[in-house]
Amino acid sequence: MAIGGVWVVLGATLQCSAQNLVWMLCARLINGIGTGHLNAIVPVWSAEVATHTSRGAFIALEFTLNIFGVVVAYWLEFSLGFVGDGRSQVRWRFPIAFQIIPISAFMILLFWMPESPRFLVKAGHLDEAKELLYCLRASGGPLSGERGNKQAIEEYDAIVEAVKLEKKHAGMNSYWNMFWGKDSGKLHIARRVQLSIWLQIMQEWVGIAAITVYAPTIFAGAGYSSRKSQWLSGLNTVTYMIATLFAVITIDRWGRRVGLWWGAVGQGIALLLAGAFSRLLKDHPEKASSYGGAAAFFIFLYTAIFGATWLTIPWVYPTEMFPLEVRARGNAWGVVGWSIGNGWLTLLNPIMFSKIGEKTANRTLEEMDLLFASDSIFVWEEENHFRRLKDELSH
Repeated sequence: MAIGGVWVVLGATLQCSAQNLVWMLCARLINGIGTGHLNAIVPVWSAEVATHTSRGAFIALEFTLNIFGVVVAYWLEFSLGFVGDGRSQVRWRFPIAFQIIPISAFMILLFWMPESPRFLVKAGHLDEAKELLYCLRASGGPLSGERGNKQAIEEYDAIVEAVKLEKKHAGMNSYWNMFWGKDSGKLHIARRVQLSIWLQIMQEWVGIAAITVYAPTIFAGAGYSSRKSQWLSGLNTVTYMIATLFAVITIDRWGRRVGLWWGAVGQGIALLLAGAFSRLLKDHPEKASSYGGAAAFFIFLYTAIFGATWLTIPWVYPTEMFPLEVRARGNAWGVVGWSIGNGWLTLLNPIMFSKIGEKTANRTLEEMDLLFASDSIFVWEEENHFRRLKDELSH
Protein backbone atom coordinates (compact mmCIF):
# COMPACT_ATOMS: atom_id res chain seq x y z
CA MET A 1 0.00 0.00 0.00
CA ALA A 2 2.89 2.34 0.72
CA ILE A 3 4.35 1.67 -2.73
CA GLY A 4 1.00 2.38 -4.39
CA GLY A 5 0.70 5.59 -2.39
CA VAL A 6 4.11 6.78 -3.59
CA TRP A 7 3.09 6.18 -7.22
CA VAL A 8 -0.14 8.14 -6.72
CA VAL A 9 1.64 11.10 -5.09
CA LEU A 10 4.23 11.16 -7.87
CA GLY A 11 1.56 10.91 -10.58
CA ALA A 12 -0.61 13.62 -9.00
CA THR A 13 2.37 15.94 -8.63
CA LEU A 14 3.31 15.52 -12.28
CA GLN A 15 -0.31 15.93 -13.43
CA CYS A 16 -1.00 19.19 -11.63
CA SER A 17 2.26 20.62 -12.98
CA ALA A 18 1.83 19.34 -16.56
CA GLN A 19 2.87 21.74 -19.30
CA ASN A 20 1.91 19.73 -22.38
CA LEU A 21 -0.09 16.70 -23.51
CA VAL A 22 2.79 14.19 -23.39
CA TRP A 23 3.64 15.29 -19.86
CA MET A 24 0.03 14.83 -18.78
CA LEU A 25 -0.31 11.40 -20.42
CA CYS A 26 2.86 10.12 -18.74
CA ALA A 27 1.68 11.50 -15.40
CA ARG A 28 -1.71 9.82 -15.85
CA LEU A 29 0.04 6.53 -16.51
CA ILE A 30 2.07 6.84 -13.31
CA ASN A 31 -1.02 7.79 -11.31
CA GLY A 32 -2.91 4.87 -12.85
CA ILE A 33 -0.21 2.43 -11.75
CA GLY A 34 -0.55 3.64 -8.18
CA THR A 35 -4.35 3.59 -8.25
CA GLY A 36 -4.39 0.08 -9.70
CA HIS A 37 -1.92 -1.02 -7.05
CA LEU A 38 -4.15 0.26 -4.26
CA ASN A 39 -7.32 -1.12 -5.86
CA ALA A 40 -5.75 -4.58 -5.95
CA ILE A 41 -4.34 -4.59 -2.42
CA VAL A 42 -6.60 -2.55 -0.13
CA PRO A 43 -9.73 -4.75 -0.53
CA VAL A 44 -7.61 -7.86 0.06
CA TRP A 45 -6.09 -6.38 3.21
CA SER A 46 -9.57 -5.40 4.44
CA ALA A 47 -10.94 -8.89 3.80
CA GLU A 48 -8.05 -10.58 5.59
CA VAL A 49 -8.21 -8.33 8.67
CA ALA A 50 -12.01 -8.42 9.05
CA THR A 51 -13.96 -11.34 10.47
CA HIS A 52 -15.82 -13.61 8.06
CA THR A 53 -19.16 -12.26 9.34
CA SER A 54 -18.28 -8.60 8.75
CA ARG A 55 -16.01 -8.84 5.70
CA GLY A 56 -18.59 -7.52 3.26
CA ALA A 57 -19.62 -4.63 5.50
CA PHE A 58 -15.97 -3.73 6.07
CA ILE A 59 -15.31 -3.40 2.34
CA ALA A 60 -18.69 -1.72 1.72
CA LEU A 61 -17.75 0.95 4.27
CA GLU A 62 -14.58 1.56 2.28
CA PHE A 63 -16.71 2.40 -0.72
CA THR A 64 -18.81 4.80 1.34
CA LEU A 65 -15.59 6.69 1.97
CA ASN A 66 -14.59 6.21 -1.67
CA ILE A 67 -17.77 7.86 -2.93
CA PHE A 68 -17.39 10.55 -0.27
CA GLY A 69 -14.17 11.37 -2.10
CA VAL A 70 -16.14 11.55 -5.35
CA VAL A 71 -18.58 13.98 -3.69
CA VAL A 72 -15.76 16.20 -2.43
CA ALA A 73 -14.05 16.15 -5.84
CA TYR A 74 -17.25 17.04 -7.69
CA TRP A 75 -18.25 19.95 -5.48
CA LEU A 76 -14.67 21.20 -5.35
CA GLU A 77 -14.52 21.35 -9.12
CA PHE A 78 -18.02 22.85 -9.29
CA SER A 79 -17.09 25.65 -6.90
CA LEU A 80 -13.87 26.39 -8.77
CA GLY A 81 -15.99 27.02 -11.85
CA PHE A 82 -16.88 30.37 -10.29
CA VAL A 83 -13.22 31.43 -10.07
CA GLY A 84 -12.58 34.14 -12.65
CA ASP A 85 -14.38 33.35 -15.87
CA GLY A 86 -14.37 29.61 -15.17
CA ARG A 87 -11.45 29.00 -17.51
CA SER A 88 -8.60 29.55 -15.09
CA GLN A 89 -6.00 26.76 -14.91
CA VAL A 90 -6.61 26.55 -11.18
CA ARG A 91 -9.97 24.94 -12.00
CA TRP A 92 -8.24 21.72 -13.07
CA ARG A 93 -4.80 21.95 -11.49
CA PHE A 94 -6.04 22.39 -7.90
CA PRO A 95 -8.49 19.41 -7.87
CA ILE A 96 -5.73 17.14 -9.22
CA ALA A 97 -3.27 18.40 -6.62
CA PHE A 98 -5.86 18.07 -3.85
CA GLN A 99 -5.62 14.26 -3.93
CA ILE A 100 -2.08 14.52 -2.54
CA ILE A 101 -3.53 15.53 0.84
CA PRO A 102 -5.64 12.39 1.58
CA ILE A 103 -3.11 9.98 0.06
CA SER A 104 -0.34 11.52 2.19
CA ALA A 105 -2.50 11.14 5.30
CA PHE A 106 -3.16 7.53 4.30
CA MET A 107 0.57 6.81 3.97
CA ILE A 108 1.24 8.28 7.41
CA LEU A 109 -1.53 6.17 8.98
CA LEU A 110 0.05 3.03 7.50
CA PHE A 111 2.55 3.13 10.37
CA TRP A 112 -0.31 2.29 12.77
CA MET A 113 -2.13 -0.20 10.56
CA PRO A 114 -1.57 -3.93 11.23
CA GLU A 115 -0.20 -6.34 8.67
CA SER A 116 -2.51 -9.03 7.36
CA PRO A 117 -2.34 -12.11 9.63
CA ARG A 118 -2.57 -14.35 6.57
CA PHE A 119 0.46 -12.68 5.04
CA LEU A 120 2.37 -13.12 8.32
CA VAL A 121 1.64 -16.86 8.33
CA LYS A 122 2.67 -17.13 4.69
CA ALA A 123 5.92 -15.28 5.49
CA GLY A 124 6.65 -17.61 8.43
CA HIS A 125 5.99 -15.10 11.24
CA LEU A 126 3.66 -17.46 13.09
CA ASP A 127 3.89 -15.99 16.59
CA GLU A 128 3.31 -12.47 15.28
CA ALA A 129 0.30 -13.68 13.28
CA LYS A 130 -1.19 -15.41 16.32
CA GLU A 131 -0.74 -12.36 18.54
CA LEU A 132 -2.27 -10.10 15.89
CA LEU A 133 -5.32 -12.36 15.59
CA TYR A 134 -5.78 -12.19 19.36
CA CYS A 135 -5.73 -8.39 19.09
CA LEU A 136 -8.19 -8.33 16.21
CA ARG A 137 -10.62 -10.96 17.49
CA ALA A 138 -10.38 -10.89 21.31
CA SER A 139 -12.43 -8.32 23.17
CA GLY A 140 -9.80 -7.73 25.84
CA GLY A 141 -6.67 -7.30 23.76
CA PRO A 142 -3.79 -9.81 23.40
CA LEU A 143 -4.21 -12.75 25.76
CA SER A 144 -2.34 -15.96 26.55
CA GLY A 145 -3.03 -19.19 24.67
CA GLU A 146 -5.30 -20.69 27.37
CA ARG A 147 -7.39 -17.57 27.74
CA GLY A 148 -7.27 -16.58 24.10
CA ASN A 149 -10.30 -16.02 22.03
CA LYS A 150 -11.56 -19.31 20.60
CA GLN A 151 -12.35 -17.70 17.28
CA ALA A 152 -8.81 -16.37 16.94
CA ILE A 153 -7.28 -19.78 17.67
CA GLU A 154 -9.56 -21.56 15.19
CA GLU A 155 -8.87 -18.94 12.53
CA TYR A 156 -5.12 -19.18 13.08
CA ASP A 157 -5.18 -22.98 12.73
CA ALA A 158 -7.29 -22.72 9.57
CA ILE A 159 -4.87 -20.21 8.04
CA VAL A 160 -1.86 -22.42 8.78
CA GLU A 161 -3.53 -25.44 7.20
CA ALA A 162 -4.61 -23.40 4.18
CA VAL A 163 -1.06 -22.16 3.63
CA LYS A 164 0.27 -25.74 3.75
CA LEU A 165 -2.34 -26.89 1.24
CA GLU A 166 -1.77 -24.00 -1.13
CA LYS A 167 1.99 -24.56 -1.21
CA LYS A 168 1.27 -27.86 -2.94
CA HIS A 169 -0.10 -25.84 -5.84
CA ALA A 170 2.74 -23.33 -5.99
CA GLY A 171 2.93 -23.73 -9.77
CA MET A 172 -0.32 -21.81 -10.19
CA ASN A 173 1.01 -18.60 -8.66
CA SER A 174 1.87 -16.68 -11.84
CA TYR A 175 -0.74 -14.50 -13.51
CA TRP A 176 -0.41 -16.54 -16.70
CA ASN A 177 -1.01 -19.87 -14.97
CA MET A 178 -3.92 -18.42 -13.00
CA PHE A 179 -5.63 -17.19 -16.16
CA TRP A 180 -5.30 -20.56 -17.92
CA GLY A 181 -5.71 -22.71 -14.80
CA LYS A 182 -2.35 -24.43 -15.09
CA ASP A 183 -1.30 -26.57 -12.12
CA SER A 184 -4.34 -25.52 -10.09
CA GLY A 185 -5.88 -28.99 -10.00
CA LYS A 186 -9.26 -29.11 -8.32
CA LEU A 187 -8.91 -25.50 -7.17
CA HIS A 188 -10.08 -24.35 -10.65
CA ILE A 189 -8.32 -21.01 -10.41
CA ALA A 190 -9.08 -20.11 -14.04
CA ARG A 191 -12.81 -20.30 -13.36
CA ARG A 192 -12.43 -17.94 -10.43
CA VAL A 193 -10.34 -15.54 -12.52
CA GLN A 194 -12.99 -15.38 -15.23
CA LEU A 195 -15.74 -14.82 -12.68
CA SER A 196 -13.78 -11.96 -11.09
CA ILE A 197 -12.98 -10.31 -14.42
CA TRP A 198 -16.45 -10.52 -15.91
CA LEU A 199 -18.24 -9.51 -12.74
CA GLN A 200 -16.17 -6.33 -12.69
CA ILE A 201 -16.75 -5.71 -16.40
CA MET A 202 -20.49 -6.13 -15.95
CA GLN A 203 -20.37 -3.76 -12.98
CA GLU A 204 -19.25 -1.01 -15.37
CA TRP A 205 -21.48 -2.11 -18.23
CA VAL A 206 -24.66 -1.61 -16.21
CA GLY A 207 -24.22 2.08 -16.97
CA ILE A 208 -22.73 3.73 -13.91
CA ALA A 209 -19.80 5.20 -15.86
CA ALA A 210 -22.24 7.11 -18.06
CA ILE A 211 -24.21 8.38 -15.06
CA THR A 212 -21.23 9.57 -13.01
CA VAL A 213 -19.24 11.12 -15.86
CA TYR A 214 -22.03 12.42 -18.08
CA ALA A 215 -24.69 13.19 -15.48
CA PRO A 216 -24.93 16.89 -16.50
CA THR A 217 -25.52 15.85 -20.11
CA ILE A 218 -28.16 13.32 -19.04
CA PHE A 219 -29.98 15.82 -16.82
CA ALA A 220 -29.82 18.39 -19.63
CA GLY A 221 -31.50 15.81 -21.84
CA ALA A 222 -34.23 15.61 -19.20
CA GLY A 223 -34.99 19.26 -19.83
CA TYR A 224 -32.93 21.05 -17.17
CA SER A 225 -30.74 24.10 -17.71
CA SER A 226 -26.96 23.80 -17.67
CA ARG A 227 -26.54 25.17 -14.14
CA LYS A 228 -29.42 23.15 -12.70
CA SER A 229 -28.03 20.01 -14.39
CA GLN A 230 -24.73 20.57 -12.62
CA TRP A 231 -26.49 20.97 -9.28
CA LEU A 232 -28.52 17.82 -9.83
CA SER A 233 -25.34 15.92 -10.75
CA GLY A 234 -23.75 16.97 -7.49
CA LEU A 235 -26.82 15.96 -5.49
CA ASN A 236 -26.83 12.65 -7.33
CA THR A 237 -23.32 11.92 -6.06
CA VAL A 238 -24.49 12.65 -2.52
CA THR A 239 -27.36 10.17 -3.00
CA TYR A 240 -24.80 7.71 -4.35
CA MET A 241 -22.71 8.00 -1.17
CA ILE A 242 -25.66 7.65 1.20
CA ALA A 243 -26.91 4.56 -0.67
CA THR A 244 -23.64 2.74 0.00
CA LEU A 245 -24.55 2.70 3.69
CA PHE A 246 -27.42 0.37 2.79
CA ALA A 247 -24.82 -2.08 1.47
CA VAL A 248 -22.92 -1.88 4.76
CA ILE A 249 -26.04 -3.12 6.54
CA THR A 250 -27.28 -5.73 4.06
CA ILE A 251 -24.28 -7.23 2.26
CA ASP A 252 -23.47 -9.77 5.00
CA ARG A 253 -27.10 -10.40 5.93
CA TRP A 254 -28.51 -11.01 2.46
CA GLY A 255 -25.45 -12.51 0.85
CA ARG A 256 -23.88 -11.67 -2.49
CA ARG A 257 -26.16 -13.20 -5.13
CA VAL A 258 -29.37 -11.70 -3.72
CA GLY A 259 -27.84 -8.23 -3.86
CA LEU A 260 -26.64 -8.71 -7.43
CA TRP A 261 -30.02 -10.04 -8.52
CA TRP A 262 -32.28 -7.36 -7.06
CA GLY A 263 -29.73 -4.68 -7.94
CA ALA A 264 -29.74 -5.71 -11.60
CA VAL A 265 -33.55 -5.80 -11.74
CA GLY A 266 -33.92 -2.47 -9.97
CA GLN A 267 -31.33 -0.72 -12.13
CA GLY A 268 -32.89 -2.09 -15.30
CA ILE A 269 -36.34 -0.83 -14.36
CA ALA A 270 -34.99 2.57 -13.28
CA LEU A 271 -33.04 3.10 -16.51
CA LEU A 272 -35.97 1.93 -18.64
CA LEU A 273 -38.32 4.41 -16.99
CA ALA A 274 -35.73 7.21 -17.10
CA GLY A 275 -35.39 6.66 -20.85
CA ALA A 276 -39.16 6.44 -21.33
CA PHE A 277 -39.83 9.73 -19.55
CA SER A 278 -36.99 11.42 -21.44
CA ARG A 279 -38.64 10.30 -24.66
CA LEU A 280 -42.03 11.55 -23.49
CA LEU A 281 -40.39 14.86 -22.67
CA LYS A 282 -39.18 15.22 -26.27
CA ASP A 283 -42.62 14.34 -27.63
CA HIS A 284 -44.52 16.57 -25.17
CA PRO A 285 -42.30 19.54 -24.25
CA GLU A 286 -45.30 21.31 -22.75
CA LYS A 287 -45.12 18.80 -19.86
CA ALA A 288 -41.42 19.39 -19.20
CA SER A 289 -41.83 19.83 -15.45
CA SER A 290 -43.63 16.50 -15.04
CA TYR A 291 -41.69 14.28 -17.43
CA GLY A 292 -38.33 15.93 -16.74
CA GLY A 293 -38.80 15.54 -13.01
CA ALA A 294 -39.75 11.88 -13.43
CA ALA A 295 -36.69 11.19 -15.61
CA ALA A 296 -34.43 12.86 -13.04
CA PHE A 297 -36.02 10.86 -10.21
CA PHE A 298 -35.32 7.53 -11.90
CA ILE A 299 -31.72 8.55 -12.59
CA PHE A 300 -31.36 9.22 -8.86
CA LEU A 301 -33.05 5.89 -8.12
CA TYR A 302 -30.73 4.03 -10.48
CA THR A 303 -27.65 5.56 -8.84
CA ALA A 304 -28.94 4.69 -5.36
CA ILE A 305 -29.64 1.07 -6.28
CA PHE A 306 -26.20 0.71 -7.85
CA GLY A 307 -24.53 2.16 -4.76
CA ALA A 308 -26.48 -0.23 -2.52
CA THR A 309 -25.64 -3.35 -4.54
CA TRP A 310 -23.40 -3.52 -7.61
CA LEU A 311 -20.83 -1.00 -6.41
CA THR A 312 -19.52 -3.16 -3.57
CA ILE A 313 -20.33 -6.82 -4.31
CA PRO A 314 -18.04 -7.25 -7.37
CA TRP A 315 -15.16 -5.94 -5.23
CA VAL A 316 -15.95 -8.28 -2.33
CA TYR A 317 -16.15 -11.43 -4.47
CA PRO A 318 -12.48 -11.58 -5.57
CA THR A 319 -11.28 -11.12 -1.99
CA GLU A 320 -13.26 -14.19 -0.94
CA MET A 321 -12.91 -16.58 -3.87
CA PHE A 322 -9.16 -17.08 -4.15
CA PRO A 323 -6.80 -19.13 -1.98
CA LEU A 324 -4.39 -17.17 0.21
CA GLU A 325 -1.39 -17.91 -2.01
CA VAL A 326 -2.93 -16.06 -4.98
CA ARG A 327 -5.53 -13.84 -3.33
CA ALA A 328 -3.80 -10.54 -4.12
CA ARG A 329 -3.18 -11.63 -7.71
CA GLY A 330 -6.78 -12.82 -7.99
CA ASN A 331 -8.05 -9.44 -6.89
CA ALA A 332 -5.66 -7.86 -9.39
CA TRP A 333 -7.41 -9.82 -12.15
CA GLY A 334 -10.67 -8.29 -10.90
CA VAL A 335 -9.10 -4.84 -11.22
CA VAL A 336 -8.18 -5.75 -14.80
CA GLY A 337 -11.86 -6.43 -15.48
CA TRP A 338 -12.85 -3.16 -13.85
CA SER A 339 -10.29 -1.28 -15.97
CA ILE A 340 -11.55 -2.90 -19.17
CA GLY A 341 -15.19 -2.12 -18.40
CA ASN A 342 -14.50 1.41 -17.20
CA GLY A 343 -12.07 2.27 -20.00
CA TRP A 344 -14.35 0.81 -22.66
CA LEU A 345 -17.34 2.89 -21.61
CA THR A 346 -15.29 6.03 -21.02
CA LEU A 347 -14.29 5.90 -24.68
CA LEU A 348 -17.66 4.68 -25.95
CA ASN A 349 -19.99 7.00 -24.03
CA PRO A 350 -19.18 10.19 -25.99
CA ILE A 351 -19.88 8.33 -29.24
CA MET A 352 -23.16 6.93 -27.92
CA PHE A 353 -24.35 10.33 -26.71
CA SER A 354 -23.48 11.94 -30.03
CA LYS A 355 -25.36 9.26 -31.98
CA ILE A 356 -28.51 9.04 -29.88
CA GLY A 357 -31.46 10.31 -31.87
CA GLU A 358 -29.64 10.52 -35.20
CA LYS A 359 -31.14 7.40 -36.70
CA THR A 360 -34.58 8.91 -37.42
CA ALA A 361 -34.23 12.59 -36.55
CA ASN A 362 -34.32 15.16 -39.37
CA ARG A 363 -35.17 12.54 -42.00
CA THR A 364 -38.30 12.22 -44.09
CA LEU A 365 -40.52 9.19 -43.77
CA GLU A 366 -39.52 8.15 -47.30
CA GLU A 367 -35.85 8.17 -46.30
CA MET A 368 -36.55 5.61 -43.58
CA ASP A 369 -36.91 2.89 -46.24
CA LEU A 370 -33.42 3.74 -47.46
CA LEU A 371 -32.09 3.65 -43.92
CA PHE A 372 -33.41 0.15 -43.30
CA ALA A 373 -32.39 -1.13 -46.74
CA SER A 374 -29.09 -2.38 -45.35
CA ASP A 375 -28.83 -6.11 -44.60
CA SER A 376 -26.73 -5.37 -41.53
CA ILE A 377 -28.23 -5.01 -38.06
CA PHE A 378 -25.48 -2.62 -36.98
CA VAL A 379 -26.24 1.12 -36.94
CA TRP A 380 -22.92 2.21 -38.43
CA GLU A 381 -23.39 -0.14 -41.39
CA GLU A 382 -26.92 1.17 -41.90
CA GLU A 383 -25.67 4.76 -41.84
CA ASN A 384 -22.95 4.03 -44.41
CA HIS A 385 -25.40 2.16 -46.63
CA PHE A 386 -27.91 5.03 -46.32
CA ARG A 387 -25.31 7.58 -47.44
CA ARG A 388 -24.34 5.44 -50.43
CA LEU A 389 -27.96 5.10 -51.55
CA LYS A 390 -28.55 8.84 -51.11
CA ASP A 391 -25.51 9.60 -53.25
CA GLU A 392 -26.67 7.20 -55.95
CA LEU A 393 -30.15 8.73 -56.05
CA SER A 394 -28.80 12.27 -56.20
CA HIS A 395 -26.78 11.59 -59.37
